[in-house]
Amino acid sequence: MDAPALLARRDGAVLILSNNNPAARNALTPGFYQGMTEALHAAGADSSVGAVVLTGEGGHFCAGGDLRQLATRRELPMAARRQKLEGLHDLIRTLRDCPKPVIVAVEGAAAGAGLSLALAGDMLVAARNAVFAVAYVKVGLTPDGGATALLAEHLSRQLLTELCLTGQPVSGERLHQLGVVNRLAEPGQALQQALELAQQIARGPELAMGRIKHLCRMAPRNTLEQQLELEALYMPLSQGTEESREGIAAFLEKRPADFARLRKPSAAPRA
Repeated sequence: MDAPALLARRDGAVLILSNNNPAARNALTPGFYQGMTEALHAAGADSSVGAVVLTGEGGHFCAGGDLRQLATRRELPMAARRQKLEGLHDLIRTLRDCPKPVIVAVEGAAAGAGLSLALAGDMLVAARNAVFAVAYVKVGLTPDGGATALLAEHLSRQLLTELCLTGQPVSGERLHQLGVVNRLAEPGQALQQALELAQQIARGPELAMGRIKHLCRMAPRNTLEQQLELEALYMPLSQGTEESREGIAAFLEKRPADFARLRKPSAAPRA
């Protein structure tokens, strides 16, 4: 029996998803697309999941697409090539749209579409010596998976263009200096640091965190007026929730808020 392309396990309220193709440095596979998409949709609907951590097995995060498979696509009609690519793009959309906070832990390589996956999460923890690369140009291809859009959220056009045209790898330490990486870990410690961050976040209010995640996602794209409108939608909604009742009461009573008791038990078995 083939090993599953995605491993899933729970650590309290944190769901840990791990890319499991170590023999190919976790290159992407159709099984991974399907498994990740299903797992993220399930996590979004499961009130017992407070946060998600995405990582990779065997010391690497993801080396991107399988070039052997990509080489065969030249034989397909253009529409079929586009359809194959949309599998990746749908996964990126699912990752960005997941209502639960997603923290990515990167060791080793995050190249090509692997870099897109790493940046599509809400927060990024990387080993100091992790390697990030937009290496498409080296094999005569152009970026996909939203790599240029995701990098442009952090980098100047000049630096973005240099990385894409040279394919030059960048270390986790350098991306931390540029503000792309939230936490810099020593080699082998990225997952542990990501888990600590995820456990802290998972104790928060589920509905409010989903809305905050959306506000943060839209802020760089919206005008001030558009963002004020979005905030004006979410604040009145949040004021009417049991979460805000508990949070405000806890503040006034000088005690920690207990948002966990407001979460519904999971209806599905935990991995």
